[in-house]
Amino acid sequence: MNSWKRVSSFVKFSTKGITPKYVPQSSIIVLNQKCVRNGQIDYSFAQFTDDTKEINKSKFIQKGDILINSTGAGTAGRSAFVSELPTGKKVIIDSHILILRCNSITEARCLSYLLYSFEEALMSFMTGSSGQSELDKVVLLNIKVKMPNDEVQQGNIADLISNLSEKISLNNRINAELEAMAKTIYDYWFVQFDFPDKNGKPYKANGGKMVWSEELKREIPEGWRAGTLSEIANITMGQSPPGETYNEEGLGTIFFQGSTDFGLRFPSIRKYTTQPGRMANQGDILLSVRAPVGTMNIAKVDCCIGRGLAALNSKDNCIAYLHGVMNNLHQIFERRNTDGTTFGAITKDDLFSLKVVRAPKEILEKFNAITKPMFDKQNIMAEENQKLTELRDWLLPMLMNGQIKIKDAEQELAMAAEAVGFYKNRNR
Repeated sequence: MNSWKRVSSFVKFSTKGITPKYVPQSSIIVLNQKCVRNGQIDYSFAQFTDDTKEINKSKFIQKGDILINSTGAGTAGRSAFVSELPTGKKVIIDSHILILRCNSITEARCLSYLLYSFEEALMSFMTGSSGQSELDKVVLLNIKVKMPNDEVQQGNIADLISNLSEKISLNNRINAELEAMAKTIYDYWFVQFDFPDKNGKPYKANGGKMVWSEELKREIPEGWRAGTLSEIANITMGQSPPGETYNEEGLGTIFFQGSTDFGLRFPSIRKYTTQPGRMANQGDILLSVRAPVGTMNIAKVDCCIGRGLAALNSKDNCIAYLHGVMNNLHQIFERRNTDGTTFGAITKDDLFSLKVVRAPKEILEKFNAITKPMFDKQNIMAEENQKLTELRDWLLPMLMNGQIKIKDAEQELAMAAEAVGFYKNRNR
């Protein structure tokens, strides 16, 4: 039987974190809002404390806890399930995170998936001024959710949803590794200039001739030259259609105003326009030209772009190389932001005239031959993840409401995943 219950009926203990004294390194990890993302814990943003005498034991997280960001613009409402803890470390939360500790780990897994599925809705429960708004814990605990009463059913649902989430996470990790590999190769070839010479050895490291480029203010390989972004890319600056033509009913052409809808690789489709103007083609690089300048996605389909975006494709038919160029330029934007020179926007003239190093065509073709398969693989896996995410988000409420049984869900999942080749029926 599936019944509606308040979140509080699953929670035996809840608490808010503390404001600890931070130290450079210790065995006690402190999680902050940035650590809670995509339903998981990202320890790369964590800090440390060693003030153990003043920390109440209740503030240390345990396996099976649910963490929810209670404050922070753009981060409040994010949740994560604590599936594992770092070996040899203790972990606490800062004052911007809530711990929900459930009656059982099985209940916690199911509840965490439900909370993650309506992260955006949790924003409506914020109280206080816009600058100091906070998620109301009392309101949160009184939210009604629906899930099976039977613990075996809860576990089956959690296992099935977990399989999907793990595959999505695996794809994201693989894509991140492919991105890092492509970036390393790009830096090696076009920043350090150690591309393979005619003997297959690193060009600059093995005495390849370098010449000074006054435009780039650096040495570049002989036979290379300075150029501009507009020389290597076809660039379309976005232009917003009339506001009254926007809709979310699927009428007209897919429309992206800016980077708001950007995902890890592809933007999420939310708006359409019946009067499309400037267009991006499927496979184009979508570049944010307003803060944050330099953020990128790939156009999964032909789409209309607003004034917050530009669309780029390669004049040399070397999209992986152009993507590397834009990644490198993004690093330049970020460095300037760090130095205090914030880019609120970049104009057409500035974008078109950005300086780049121009390599001979044969070098570009060799680079593209190596990195284009990586680029294409990232697109394939990102598209796969979109489908898996849609399937997971559709299955979760159906299973919790009892509208679909585990066996039926597994059949649905097996058919959807046949082309993916990851799912194995567990014969439940």
